[in-house]
Amino acid sequence: MNTPICDYVKKYAENSNLRLHMPGHKGTSFLGIEHLDITEIQGADVLYSAEGIIKESMDNAASLFSTAKTLYSTEGSSLSIRAMLYLLKLYAKGKGRTPLILAGRNAHKAFLSAAALNDFNVDWLYPEKSEGLLSLKVTPEQLRAHLEKCKEMPVALYITSPDYLGNVSNIKELSALCREFGLLLLVDNAHGAYLNFLKESAHPIALGADICCDSAHKTLPVLTGGGYLHISKNAPEIFIEQAENAMSLFASTSPSYLILQSLDMANRYLAKGYKEKLSAFTEKSQNIKKALTQKGYTLFGDEVLKITICAKKYGYLGTELAEILKGKNVVCEFADKDFLTLMLTPENEEDLNELKDVLLGIEKRQKINDAPPCVTVPKKAMGIRDALFCQSIEVNAKEASGKILASYNVSCPPAVPIAVCGEIIDENALKAFEYYGIEKLRIVK
Repeated sequence: MNTPICDYVKKYAENSNLRLHMPGHKGTSFLGIEHLDITEIQGADVLYSAEGIIKESMDNAASLFSTAKTLYSTEGSSLSIRAMLYLLKLYAKGKGRTPLILAGRNAHKAFLSAAALNDFNVDWLYPEKSEGLLSLKVTPEQLRAHLEKCKEMPVALYITSPDYLGNVSNIKELSALCREFGLLLLVDNAHGAYLNFLKESAHPIALGADICCDSAHKTLPVLTGGGYLHISKNAPEIFIEQAENAMSLFASTSPSYLILQSLDMANRYLAKGYKEKLSAFTEKSQNIKKALTQKGYTLFGDEVLKITICAKKYGYLGTELAEILKGKNVVCEFADKDFLTLMLTPENEEDLNELKDVLLGIEKRQKINDAPPCVTVPKKAMGIRDALFCQSIEVNAKEASGKILASYNVSCPPAVPIAVCGEIIDENALKAFEYYGIEKLRIVK
């Protein structure tokens, strides 16, 4: 597969052009990559009005993912999530529908900002059995039961799959249910770009989603910030027609050409034996999971490129395990009191034995019975948009009981809000804030 963006930039750099355009480094080497860092000059195409090399590269990506259209993001999945909800808003208005979306409660905070910016009302799906705030595997049975009780039918279902801890929802059955009830299906697939290249594609688009985002940089060899917006061949026509407008509405007008080159080169990598490489690697990663289970570890989730350990069941806090691993030069993706999450890709093939030895070398201790806070249904005082755009003040979390949360307060990772803007902070929320170490909140003034 060709790499038009990379080829253009390489040729431009080799020509020793007099750079009287941005960026300000002018190709002078400070980090060593500046000669490849350009902007949307003549010939380099324009990301969201693409007609040349960028369009050719994105068409290559669309063919790999079997989509009607794939657009690049140099601002991760956050940009694509905002664009998805904008497209859904246009669709809802065209149908004379209320902008109401049904969403899994473990949505990334980018979804909340997208809902606020696009003025969506959100109906939340909560976990049936709480494993904490980070994970929610939406089941077809749960979805059907919820939709049959809806007073007003939402325009779409929005789910996060895979979620941060590695749970994967049954998208094929969920998409069939959405069609039955007249909903569109939007998927935050930030952690699952590689799913398209399993022996049988498990990518949301292949399983019936109308639109989804992938953070290519999370699981593919792409620079941080590289992502995709994928639109299904069965999606509403307005999604395809307005996709560039949707992305440009929220995107920077200065996309990183280093990231664009990385996405461009990834096309060749994915087209040239990646499926076989991934298949061989997942077999090895599954063997490690079996060895860990035999040792006494309890694993969580079913995503093949994640190892999520239920730390307390092994006698440790997740943060304790993370420190042990760090002392062995193994750096994890995420750790809190309950979980340790390790993200793998085929680029880790030579690291698997080292990882296995380190984890198997940790002796099991007495189980810790302290449970994480359960997810409860809070009272809503105002909409997400109204709360996020109103005047607010910062207070100590302990003093916020009965107040209205104005701004989500959560770090990334994991970026899953403990409470949602516009909700009344109750005792359950206060316990969760304390458990996760959140000391300051912004409340409606």
